[in-house]
Amino acid sequence: MNQNQLTSLLEQMTTEEKVGQLIQLATPFLKGASDGGQITGPMVGMGITEEVVQNTGSVLGASGAKEIKNIQETHLKDNRLGIPLLFMSDIVHGYKTIFPVPLAVGCSWDLDLAERSAEIAAIEAAVSGIHVTFAPMVDLVRDPRWGRVMESTGEDPYLNSEFARAFVRGFQGDFENDNQRVASCVKHFAAYGAAEGGRDYNTVDMSEWQLRENYLPAYKAALDEGCEMVMTAFNILNGVPSTGNKTLMRDLLRKEWDFDGVLISDWGAVKELIPHGVAEGEKEAARKALEAGVDIEMMTECYVNHVQQLIEEGSLDESLVDEAVLRILKLKQKLGLFENPFRGADEQLENELILSKEHRESARELAAKSAVLLKNEQVLPLDPSQKIALIGPFADNHDILGPWSWLGSKDDTITLDKGIQSYASEVKIAEGSGVETSSNIQLDLALKAAEESDVIVLALGESSDMSGEAGCRADIRLPQVQLELIQELKELNKPIVTVLFNGRPLDLHGVIHETDALLEAWYPGTEGGQAVADLLYGTSNPSGRLAMSFPHSVGQVPVYYNHYNTGRPKNAPDAQERFVSQYLDSPNGPLFPFGYGLSYTTFTYDEVTISSQELKEGETLTITTRITNSGEKAGEEVVQLYVRDTTGEVVRPMKELKNFERISLQPGEEKEVTFDLKEEDLRYYHSNLEYKSDRGQFEVFVGPHSKQKSSVSFQLIK
Repeated sequence: MNQNQLTSLLEQMTTEEKVGQLIQLATPFLKGASDGGQITGPMVGMGITEEVVQNTGSVLGASGAKEIKNIQETHLKDNRLGIPLLFMSDIVHGYKTIFPVPLAVGCSWDLDLAERSAEIAAIEAAVSGIHVTFAPMVDLVRDPRWGRVMESTGEDPYLNSEFARAFVRGFQGDFENDNQRVASCVKHFAAYGAAEGGRDYNTVDMSEWQLRENYLPAYKAALDEGCEMVMTAFNILNGVPSTGNKTLMRDLLRKEWDFDGVLISDWGAVKELIPHGVAEGEKEAARKALEAGVDIEMMTECYVNHVQQLIEEGSLDESLVDEAVLRILKLKQKLGLFENPFRGADEQLENELILSKEHRESARELAAKSAVLLKNEQVLPLDPSQKIALIGPFADNHDILGPWSWLGSKDDTITLDKGIQSYASEVKIAEGSGVETSSNIQLDLALKAAEESDVIVLALGESSDMSGEAGCRADIRLPQVQLELIQELKELNKPIVTVLFNGRPLDLHGVIHETDALLEAWYPGTEGGQAVADLLYGTSNPSGRLAMSFPHSVGQVPVYYNHYNTGRPKNAPDAQERFVSQYLDSPNGPLFPFGYGLSYTTFTYDEVTISSQELKEGETLTITTRITNSGEKAGEEVVQLYVRDTTGEVVRPMKELKNFERISLQPGEEKEVTFDLKEEDLRYYHSNLEYKSDRGQFEVFVGPHSKQKSSVSFQLIK
């Protein structure tokens, strides 16, 4: 179907049919669904009639080729013009083969493997009938109290942008010609990750300068990579909820960025304009959302109940509805749904591809590369001959998939005990405590197992419902019963290796000093237990590097590496003892900085060299260093390039990540790593929002993490 045919189809549609295309309903509303088709209870209260369902444009949450084909087939019989449904779902870090949560993937610093994980998720979703995934989530995050930090790839605009591109490439590929890819939807536009107090759905208040400098780049990167859809955020920005924010959606997204894809609300966000206090009722909410450019209303009834009336009374220009419908039809055309409404749905391929050996191997590799070794007092790697006491609530717990793994089966998950048993000659398993509760019996069994062991492996963390959407926590320490378990076991004077399963950086009081080795495994996914065991026994060498800083305590939050200096920095040569920017009871910096992570080998960096002391527009500087594996094991290093603009028109960050390279080295092997730096890499937003660079001095840092201190300098000449 070409553009003229789409326009002709639009002209044939009644207003009711147009409005129907703007509605997204969950599976239970739809005929043909195993649990759907009956308009009862809350559905009646929403004003959803059978006629509305017949005209609906998209479906949320359906899964499985057979069911989706049934729904589509039934719908096409009922829909007057035979317009197919779009099936959308939250395929965030895997369909049924679950990969580590995105924050963990960010810690891999492996763009190729991240892209492959999205490709596998897309393949499994597409053969199961899904057309669109609500991913990637690219919100910049600096507050670990916010539950949704696990959906982001961290605190840095550059790293987030690179992962945004990789995920879009993986999900979409050449989806117009490949039925085993899906369209992607970047979210949440905009600045959702800056919610006050780290509390979900809460206020966001920042300058446009800050917004453009740090929070917008990753969304733009996803769109530049061809991302087909955008989802609005729940938060306000400049006092206006994103879903009704014309300045954000019409002026910036549509006009400035020239985005002509589909814009969808998050669940219920159109109707939430009412409790936000910017709409008196559903009618005004519908008008404001459409005027802001929201094409699809997800799971509320403002459009269906009021758009036609708004048009009839002259309060809403029908052309706004027409352009929204045309964008939706274009996406259906791109996906080939008019020619093949079932697209990639295929029961046989579901059986062949989902959780295949190849997919599971990729999940295992990414889980290993995403884990970050934070501490190791020569305890790891373990020896298979050692007697192991595996203790803690995650010792044999299947709850390691993490939030947004709604289709992943815990029965298909490799738990930590299974992974360790594949290596160890003797393993004694005891809970010791639950995630948040304990009993004397549990503790006694744990102490007995520990007494009979050579090494204690503690499996601790957060249950998946303690993280993710609405999983915000003011206290980001481990639950008290787990801290008490550590103290009890510490008294036995046995080596303790702690493995953490969680979705956010934690306050590690009661953990970091009490344990001899600490491995941050995050929620590692389907192959998580095996991947962690591979790391503990040295089959895999830890290579993850933090994509988000760990605070000393929650009182420092937000703490992040690319902060601005103050007029009274603590480390200034003439700094006073007291009257400087500091805490009296805590360091200013993080416990573990952005980019940090240990290995079972060591890497030595030669001095950094630079091709010139001056950089002119149109030219390129070459920054070079040589890295040697000075240890006894093969390993991977993430070489990181940071730049500081020492003087700007507005304050500049102390450091900014500008590039990185992941390298593999055998013992004794060395490699020269070269980075190119151009004038455009030094541009930033000025106080008048002009995006340009300034002449003057810059410092360049190359090293293993963001606290690297040695540098070289150059002058930008303009």
